Amino acid sequence: MDGSRHLGLGHNSGSAAAAPAYDVERVRADFPILHRPVHGKRLAYLDSAGSAQKPRAVIDAEVRAYETAYSNVHRGASYLSGVATQAYEDARATVARFVNAREAREVVFTKNATEAINLVAFAWGRKALRPGDEILISEMEHHSNIVPWQLVAEQTGAVVKAVPIDGAGNFLLDEYERLLTPRTKMVAVTHVSNVLGTVVPIADVARLAHKVGAKVLIDGCQGIVHEPVDVQALDVDFYVCSAHKLYGPSAIGALWGRGALLDAMPPFQGGGGMIETVTIERTTFAPVPARFEAGTPAIAQAPAFAAALDYIGSTGFAAIEAHERALLDYGTALLQDIPGVMIHGQAREKTAVIAFTVGEVHAHDVATIVDKHGVAVRSGHHCTQPLHAKLGVAATCRASLGMYSTRADLDQLAAALRNVQEIFR
Repeated sequence: MDGSRHLGLGHNSGSAAAAPAYDVERVRADFPILHRPVHGKRLAYLDSAGSAQKPRAVIDAEVRAYETAYSNVHRGASYLSGVATQAYEDARATVARFVNAREAREVVFTKNATEAINLVAFAWGRKALRPGDEILISEMEHHSNIVPWQLVAEQTGAVVKAVPIDGAGNFLLDEYERLLTPRTKMVAVTHVSNVLGTVVPIADVARLAHKVGAKVLIDGCQGIVHEPVDVQALDVDFYVCSAHKLYGPSAIGALWGRGALLDAMPPFQGGGGMIETVTIERTTFAPVPARFEAGTPAIAQAPAFAAALDYIGSTGFAAIEAHERALLDYGTALLQDIPGVMIHGQAREKTAVIAFTVGEVHAHDVATIVDKHGVAVRSGHHCTQPLHAKLGVAATCRASLGMYSTRADLDQLAAALRNVQEIFR
């Protein structure tokens, strides 16, 4: 595989040659779970795209919140409430800096990226979409970036259309441009395919969409974890992510949106914390971002989310990206040398995901066998049934890399796959 196939997100993180030295064993020492055995074998965790493991700094931040500063936020006059509220808002500011938002209020905390997409689909879509309007997605979207748009299309009379990919998994920019018309009101695409690793040219997507007056939402779950994201440079309108894929806690994610767009959107959910005044007859709503954060939020998870972003920042994206790119090249070559293994996804721009099948062996059987070797991979359709239909397979296995992944992990996978072949010979 060409070493140039790396993530290009419009943010220059430096070349591999200029990247600082990367000590993966030092990084691994920060992740307690990586040192436990599985089935008596060394754990080779290759499912970071599903959910990344957590460094000690993140675990400690969440524990510290519960042990020293837990109280409901924005709701109390007590000392603990003040400390918890400050930590929660500090976390929002950390996320804002991480994506280079113009201001912290453009960051809305959600329970995950799925909720963030639903928030935009319903709060923006039900107000903005009309019969005959079009929503463009791609053939490789996660179900979370398909189903909400289908639901809102049914309610508004809009139509969902898909941008095709080619056999290698490349996003076809020419076809995308052809599909854009004045009827296009929203373009909602992934930044990086969670199956193929394809990097979508987001800046070009946004530029072309804005020419026809469309808004752009990016599912950034698999993009933001591998290289810096600058929402201003990318010139998108909404960007979503989940903390658990960013080495952070589960049950929290973030929506970044342009302030003016968020200000114009009605609430997505009703309840405590999102109101200004309530009477029996009517309610007025709080300003952004509180308007979209109904109910008790993820109080302890927010500072842990911030700790994860700080950890990534202290390690350095240049070093992480170079490390992961080298592993992707190594792992791709390693698996291609195993007879019967087929890799799905060889896009020109690709990041740290290797989806594969092993002859006629079902992906679930493959994953079960390699698990006995201590190797954790994901199997199934990965919430991308339309993509798998395009690929002509019911399911794939997926090995996904993280900042703590090593060649030894990939060697362990390769050895396990050879055992799969022996069993099904």
